[in-house]
Amino acid sequence: MRMAMIGLGKMGGNMARRLRRGGVEVVGYDRSGDVVEKLVSECGMIGAASVVDAIAELASPRIVWIMLPSGEPTEIQIRELATLLSGGDIVIDGGNSNYHDSRRRGAWLRERGIGFMDAGTSGGVWGLENGYCLMVGAEPEVAATVEPVLKALAPAPDRGWAHVGPVGSGHFTKMVHNGIEYGMMQALSEGLALIEGKREFALDLAQITELWRHSSVVRSWLLDLTAEALHSDQKLEGIAPYVADSGEGRWTAIEAIDQGVAAPVLSMALQMRFLSQDDQGYGFKLLSLMRNAFGGHAVKAQHENN
Repeated sequence: MRMAMIGLGKMGGNMARRLRRGGVEVVGYDRSGDVVEKLVSECGMIGAASVVDAIAELASPRIVWIMLPSGEPTEIQIRELATLLSGGDIVIDGGNSNYHDSRRRGAWLRERGIGFMDAGTSGGVWGLENGYCLMVGAEPEVAATVEPVLKALAPAPDRGWAHVGPVGSGHFTKMVHNGIEYGMMQALSEGLALIEGKREFALDLAQITELWRHSSVVRSWLLDLTAEALHSDQKLEGIAPYVADSGEGRWTAIEAIDQGVAAPVLSMALQMRFLSQDDQGYGFKLLSLMRNAFGGHAVKAQHENN
C-alpha cells in the first residue's frame, strides 16, 4: 500500500517512520527539504519536492494524510489538494482541527467526489515506539479503504484505533479527550504542589510519584511521565510557570456551554492555564513539564518569562 504524508514535523515525521515499519510505502513532503532527505535515508520514505510531486507518485485511490497546524495552514492545503485529486481519492486530516471545520471540509470535498477522514491522533512524541491512539470520523467506505494505514499506526492492529462515527466525530472525540487531559494534568499538578509545599515533612516527590505508579487508583501514563521527570529534577528551577493551551481545551469548554453540560473541572483547568501567564507556582511548572514529556511541547525557560 502507498500513501502520501504532507507535513513531517514532530508528529508527521514519526508517523511516516512507523508506517514504513508497518510495510506501508510513504511518499513524504515537507517545506523543509532537509527533513525530507533525512526520512528518505533513515526509513526509505519516498521523498517529494512538492505536493504536486507527491500526488504524482500515487495510484488511485490516492490517499493523502496531512499533519499541519490547525486553521489556515490546513485549510489552504485541503483547498490545494482538491484541485489535484479526483473522484474516489481520500484526504485525511490528522491534526488538531476544530470538528466544525472538519464537518464543513468533509461536505465540501464530498461535493467533488473526494473522501475525507478526520483523524484525532494522540500519542505525542512517544507514538513512534508505542503506537498512536486514533479516533477517526469518516464514511464507512473511506474508513474501510484507510484501515490498513490505521492498523500500521496503532499500538496493534486490533486495538488503539476506531472508526468512531461520521465525518467530524474523530476530531470531536479528540477535542474532548484533550479537555479531559487538561483536567487530569491540573489535578496531578495541584496535588504534587501541595506535597512539595509541606516542607516540614521533607517529602520526596520522585519517591511518591513512583510509589503511586504501582496499584494506585491514580496510576496513569501522565503519572508515569511525571515520575520519570521528577526523578531527575524536583526543583524545576529552570522551568517558567507558564503553560500554553493548544486550542482544544477552549473548544471543549465552548462545547460544554453550547450543550449546557456542566464541565467545571475541564473549564477550570483551562482557566488555570490562562492564569499561569501572570502567576508563579510549582504546579504550573509541573504542567509545563508534563506537556513536554508526552507531546514534546517546548518548555519555557525561567529567564524567558522575566
